[in-house]
Amino acid sequence: MLKWHDAPIRRPTARPAGFSFVNRFRISSLRRAFGLTALWLLAAAVFCDPLAAQGRVEAKYEVTLGGITIGKGNWIVTIGEDDYSSAVTGATSGIMKAIGNGNGNASVRGRVAAGQLNPANYQTSINYGPKNETIHIALAKGNVTDSSIEPVPPVANDRIAVTDAHRRGVLDPLTGSLLYVAGTGDPVGPDACHKTTSVFDGRMRYDLRLEYRRMERITFSKGGYQGPVVVCGVYFTPLSGYVPGRYAIKYLTEQRDMEIAFAPIAGTRILAPIRMKIPTPIGTGLVEATEFSTATLARAAKTN
Repeated sequence: MLKWHDAPIRRPTARPAGFSFVNRFRISSLRRAFGLTALWLLAAAVFCDPLAAQGRVEAKYEVTLGGITIGKGNWIVTIGEDDYSSAVTGATSGIMKAIGNGNGNASVRGRVAAGQLNPANYQTSINYGPKNETIHIALAKGNVTDSSIEPVPPVANDRIAVTDAHRRGVLDPLTGSLLYVAGTGDPVGPDACHKTTSVFDGRMRYDLRLEYRRMERITFSKGGYQGPVVVCGVYFTPLSGYVPGRYAIKYLTEQRDMEIAFAPIAGTRILAPIRMKIPTPIGTGLVEATEFSTATLARAAKTN
């Protein structure tokens, strides 16, 4: 259980050097879009090997649409001195499970350089009714070196082609859900929202622009995080890999009320999403943490 507080929060001055945010906007209908987002944004139990040290977060999320629970799960992120890993799995629940049983998982590993996350290998698998799909992306220095989709999707002649230029200077969706804030001040503040990030999800290339909305204070039960969170507006711009004219793409592009709230990962200058709001024609979609525990990891002893 969590509680949101309206007390004003001091605004820090640190400016971000990178932003990320996870989402999957390649869809044929808005309902399916939110359902698939829920599958890999959320989780059932995930295991990540401990890394040398900095911080770690373990969180449980719930997905609702119009107030009805449609998915649940966990997410684990481990930030080491030189490496990081993030993994999530999720499954539909409640009425969504009755309509179309689905589950999914995603994971990424990469390097940490100057505090920023540089993904190396990303993979996601989605099973939704008769649809099963696995996507793999290999990256180096922010550039896609290889990617595949299995099974190979049918060719859509009206789909905007993804060029080599669109595969450069990008993040995978999972790394894209984590927000790095440069500086020495408190990373949880308005300046954390001043960023646009480029994402390639294996099929589509899009930009996500953040804009500061407000500060809030959150309290989690069970000894979880208690403190300030920053709420950013999110603006979606597709560049390639999508079919122009699709209703869901047009709707999300024109949407001005999407929001995401970020909380800090202890021992780092990285923020993780604890709540995402996507208004839809059939009700507000929410991906919200029900538990969020974060701790600084012990520094590993070096051996000769």
